[in-house]
Amino acid sequence: MLGKLFGKKKATPDLIVATLNARIQPMHRHERYEDPLEVVLKQHNVGEISGGGTMQGTDGEIEFCDVEIQVTNTSTETIALISRTLERLGAPKGSRLSVSGAAQPVPFGVNEGLALYLNGTDLPDEVYEKCDSNVVYNELEDALGEEGGIHSWWQGPRETAFYLYGSSFERMKWLILPFVDSYPLCQKARIEKIA
Repeated sequence: MLGKLFGKKKATPDLIVATLNARIQPMHRHERYEDPLEVVLKQHNVGEISGGGTMQGTDGEIEFCDVEIQVTNTSTETIALISRTLERLGAPKGSRLSVSGAAQPVPFGVNEGLALYLNGTDLPDEVYEKCDSNVVYNELEDALGEEGGIHSWWQGPRETAFYLYGSSFERMKWLILPFVDSYPLCQKARIEKIA
């Protein structure tokens, strides 16, 4: 009788947190991962995006990001659907799914990452006056072609970073080096593998 009076308690949906080993701003996280994943979740009627976050280092640079997913179940099929979709969208190696009730996270990710850091303080003034980071962005995209792309960027107090993701760090580095070696704004730049 009391059950009929007060109704049955609604079950709490299960939660899967996708931790993406991606240095990507929140707006880019929405565009690249959350919005397309939401479409797939709804098509399969298994859940929805319930939130997300970005972890930053002490200097403000992005380290990784999370996407929270409320799911109707945590079956093997649901987990595979989410990881497969995120990989298709370009999730980097070193990403993982934390599934409510599971002891270990599920690793996933296919892309490698390359960060190009432009020196923002130690070049001659005329270089900063005559050169443009938008030129760097466009030339990097052109050089990468089908081998990768810029997923995000970050402007810090001393450096500006472009975050490139593709199937091979070495291939991306080889493709961008001719431009990096020739453009004055890329003097004293550094390249780092990030995934």
